[in-house]
Amino acid sequence: MFLRALDQTQQLIDSVGPGQLGLPTPCPEYDVRTLLGHLLSVVHRIDLALTGGDPLTIPKVTDSPDIAGTWKEHRTALDATLTDDSILGRICKLPFGTLPGAAAIGAYTGELTTHSWDLAKATGRLDQLDDELAIQVLGMVRQFLPAEPRGGDIPFGPVVPVADDASPYDRLAAWQGRQP
Repeated sequence: MFLRALDQTQQLIDSVGPGQLGLPTPCPEYDVRTLLGHLLSVVHRIDLALTGGDPLTIPKVTDSPDIAGTWKEHRTALDATLTDDSILGRICKLPFGTLPGAAAIGAYTGELTTHSWDLAKATGRLDQLDDELAIQVLGMVRQFLPAEPRGGDIPFGPVVPVADDASPYDRLAAWQGRQP
């Protein structure tokens, strides 16, 4: 699932055109340009966390004149890191706590999947999303992100009500406080 989330994110990054960089996203603090910069930071933070570094040394948003190229550089480094099976049990420092590598990968799968939806929603590419990925991530997110309380130390808005037959991504976004 983690590799699918990375691949999906990369596909969406590759499809963003220059005229879309100023578009708003479902994340009120990000337009498309800053969301892309955040995704650059996320992929770099994942690799740093899995290799024993401190991901908080990476800014929340990375500025790059070549977003797709920088993503691919970080992705190549991360793919090399992922070939080491010992990372699954390695204790990793994350921005929100300390977890074994396998749990860190799960958390970052959720972040990448959700931000892929944000990017797809902003750029009109919802049809490019992998519904099976959202179904798997939604189960994890519901288990680890409580419906209440929200806000403060839990940086998500209240759960947004959606119909029972809403798409997997709409249910995932709504659980994370985004308006589908």
